[in-house]
Amino acid sequence: MQETIQKVIPISQTLASSFLDRGLLSSDQIDIALKEQRLQGNSFEECLISLGFISESALAEALSRASGYEEVNLKQTLIDPTLKAWIPREVAEKFSLIPLSLDNGIFRVAMADIYNLPALDYLRHKIPSVHEVSPIIALESDVLEAIDAYYGYDLSLQSLLREVESLSTLTFSRDDHVNPTVRLINAILLDAIKQNASDIHFEPEGTFMRLRYRIDGTLSQVCILHSTYWPAICVRLKVMSEMNIAESRRPQNGRMTFYVGPREIDLRVASHPTVHGENIVVRILDKNRSLLPLDKLGYSDDVIHQIKEALKRPEGIFIITGPTGCGKTTSLYSMLSHISTPELNIMTLEEPVEYKLPLIRQSDVRDQGGMGFVEGVRSILRQDPDIILIGEIRDTGTAQMALRAAMTGHQIFSTLHTNDALGSIPRLIDLGLTRPMLASNLMAVVAQRLVRKLCPACKIERKMSAYEAILLGLSREKTFFIRQGCEVCRGTGYQGRLALAEIIVFDKELDELLITTSSRTPLKALALKKGYVPMKEDARQRVIRGDTSLEEVLRAVDLREVS
Repeated sequence: MQETIQKVIPISQTLASSFLDRGLLSSDQIDIALKEQRLQGNSFEECLISLGFISESALAEALSRASGYEEVNLKQTLIDPTLKAWIPREVAEKFSLIPLSLDNGIFRVAMADIYNLPALDYLRHKIPSVHEVSPIIALESDVLEAIDAYYGYDLSLQSLLREVESLSTLTFSRDDHVNPTVRLINAILLDAIKQNASDIHFEPEGTFMRLRYRIDGTLSQVCILHSTYWPAICVRLKVMSEMNIAESRRPQNGRMTFYVGPREIDLRVASHPTVHGENIVVRILDKNRSLLPLDKLGYSDDVIHQIKEALKRPEGIFIITGPTGCGKTTSLYSMLSHISTPELNIMTLEEPVEYKLPLIRQSDVRDQGGMGFVEGVRSILRQDPDIILIGEIRDTGTAQMALRAAMTGHQIFSTLHTNDALGSIPRLIDLGLTRPMLASNLMAVVAQRLVRKLCPACKIERKMSAYEAILLGLSREKTFFIRQGCEVCRGTGYQGRLALAEIIVFDKELDELLITTSSRTPLKALALKKGYVPMKEDARQRVIRGDTSLEEVLRAVDLREVS
C-alpha cells in the first residue's frame, strides 16, 4: 500500500493516504488512476473523478481535510459583483476560479485546484491592492456554473440569431469560428444545457422552423427562423451526430458528445420525416444533473424511508410504475447507486443505456437483430449477478424470466406502465404470472408522477376557494401558494421538479392476502393499515406545504376521483 502511495505525485500523496485510510479507495483503484494519468495527461484527482472512483464532493472534502483550507458551497454563496473588473472571464475559465471578496488586501477566491501555482501567482502580482491570496476549495462544476452566472454567456444565442437573420442564407465554411451555422448550433446546445432543458425540438412548419426546449417537462418556444435556414441547420446536426446526410425519407438515430467545461454531455439525436421536412429532436443526457442521490429525487421523507427499508431485502422484484417521462429510469439509477458496492455484481438490460454508471455492467437491448430482454436475462443469470435491472417488463417472456431470477435469490429492478401501485398486480397477472408466484417475490411497487416545483423566488400566497379546499381534503379554506413568474424562473413560476409518489412494501400479511385475491379493495385496505399513503394524498400535502401548486398537481393527479 505504501509503495502505491509513493507513486502518486507529491501534492496528491496526502489525499491518496486519506482515501485509503477512510476506505474510500483501494490500492488497485489508485494504480488504475495513475495509469490513466500517464495515458491522458490529466491530474490524479481528475482521473479519479472521470473513472467514477470518487465524487467531486468527496474529493473536495478530502482535499479540505488534507490541506487545512476552507471549503465553500458556491450555490449558497453571494459573490461581490465589483470584483469582476479585476479578473477577466478568460482568466477565470483558464484557472477554474471565481473571486469571492477583497478585504484589507486579503483576496478570497474559490478554486477547483488550490495548488494551481500559476493561478496563485497571477492573483498576487496582476491584481492591485492584493497582499495575500486566500484560496477556498470549491467543486469545479460549481465554479464553472458560477462563472456563467457571474460573467454571462460568451456567445449569446440572441445575438447569433440576429446575425443569422441578417444573412440571406446559411452556408458552410471550413473555419468553425466564422461559420454561423456551427456557432448557432453550438450556442443552441449550450443555451439548452444551461437552462436545464431535457430536449431540444427543431420543428419545420411550412415557411418557418420552430425551436423549442422542454424544461421541467413542459415545452417552451425559444424562437422561429425562416425555412431557408433549416437545410443547413439540419445537415449540421446530422454531421455532428454521424447520420446519413443524403437520407431524408427515413427516420434516423445518432449520438454526439458535447462538453461544457469538464462536464461531458451525451446527446441523442432522432430525425423523423414530415410533410415540411425532417423534424429533429435532441435528447440531452447530462449525467451530473440527472443522476441524483436517492434523497435528492424529490420524494417525500416517508417514501424515501420506505424505499430504503425495501432495498434491504436480499431478493425479490422492485417495480417502478408510471407513464412515459415520469422519471422511472432516473429513480432506478439512483436506487442502484444507493446500494452499489464493490462487493455486489450489478448488471442491467436497457433500451438504450442512457447513463454509464461505475461498478455496474450495462447492456443495450435490441429486440430486432440482437439481444432481447428474455435472452438478455437468461445470459445475465450465467454471469453470477447479485442485482439485475430490466429496463421494462413488457411481455410474458420477460415477466417470467424476471420472476425466475427473483425466485433464485436475486434482486430484480424494473418498470411497468400502470396508473398506480396496485395496478401493477393485475398487469403482471395479465402477463402470465400467477398470484402464488407473485406472493413473497414482490419487494415493493412505487408509482410516481413528476410535477414542477413553485419558484421560491416569486411564489405568492393567497386564500383558497371553497372548491379548492375540498380538492385538498380540507374542512375549511386556508391560504396556499400559487405561481407568479420572475426572471429566475423565466416567467413560468416554476423551477425544477419533484416526484409525487406512492409505495406499497410487501410483507407476509400482504403476501398471504395476495395468494387469495388480486382485488384492489382488500389489498388497499390492508396496505392502508400498514402506512400506505395514496399518491393523491402525497399530492395534497405537497400543495399545502407550498412545494407545488394545485394547478400543477391537477395536471398529473385527479384529486376529484373517489378513492
